Amino acid sequence: MAGVGAWLPPRVVTNDDLARHLDTSDEWIRSRTGIARRHLVDPGTATAILATEAGVMALKSAGCGDVDSVIVATTTPERLCPATAPQVAARLGLAGIAAHDVSAVCTGFLYGLATAAGQIATGVAERVLLIGAEAFSTIINPADRETAVIFGDGAGAVVLRAGAADEPGAVGPCVLGSDGDLSDLIMVPAGGSGQRASGLAAHPDDYYFQMRGRDVYRHAVERTTEAAGAALERAGWRAEDVDRLVPHQANARICAAIAERLGIPPERQASNIERVGNTAAASIPLLLTEDSARGRLVRGDRVLLAAFGGGLTWGAATLTWPELGTVASNMPGLGDQPVGVG
Repeated sequence: MAGVGAWLPPRVVTNDDLARHLDTSDEWIRSRTGIARRHLVDPGTATAILATEAGVMALKSAGCGDVDSVIVATTTPERLCPATAPQVAARLGLAGIAAHDVSAVCTGFLYGLATAAGQIATGVAERVLLIGAEAFSTIINPADRETAVIFGDGAGAVVLRAGAADEPGAVGPCVLGSDGDLSDLIMVPAGGSGQRASGLAAHPDDYYFQMRGRDVYRHAVERTTEAAGAALERAGWRAEDVDRLVPHQANARICAAIAERLGIPPERQASNIERVGNTAAASIPLLLTEDSARGRLVRGDRVLLAAFGGGLTWGAATLTWPELGTVASNMPGLGDQPVGVG
């Protein structure tokens, strides 16, 4: 890992804002999710714009102007066809290089991380720009309080380069899994070939994201804990060796339950869900950028990444934190600054 960057849309929506048109309250949302506010896109701003902005920031942090491959992990592509990544590469002035999307919902960044590592290990690329980007509010039913209060929009990105396994920044083992038999727990029912091939008209609500929250909670905690434990074992680490747990920001209670099962104390857990909500595939790189800028991640730190998403999918990975000269973002209170200043 050679650089990190993040970009959030400027519009902030608080719990009180949502309570004006939903049967909810700030207390209800905070107690169940840990979320106080989230950033949402304005009309005309979609995933490619978010991804491009985060990509610019990550390239700036890495001190490089080009890469050999762009991977965009997203649940909200600009269109069903083609992928969003080639459009992002062109916007970045990188037309002609390899570019593709990864679709694993909230686990998308970790699936993309494994893909990028594979491209580098096999010589397909020397440098890869990996972006997690979501305009999740575009697939959320604004009248559904179960989902409308959870998700936010944003993008985070990292630059990965070829290097040695024993140097700071090295990505360790990636553990990935899935269970398609439970695909209906997290889904958008309509719009794909399954619904279209049925010959049946879809209900308007079926074009929105749907989630069975109670079932998801149990699977998220169990599967993520298992994957994180397996990643630690493959890396030869113990829980007490982890300097920072960086979990996908699904829900504050889910994150706390995973950390407790792993035996990682609260002071070593990264969290920003209160300020940005659940940003799906953008969650982990946003958190890495913020923690690095605030000096909570320093050179040589042992970091454990973990996520769970639709598919069902889940994953975990280890890495040692690199020495970064600059962290670039538009996140409130951060901006572009030397690492450790916050």
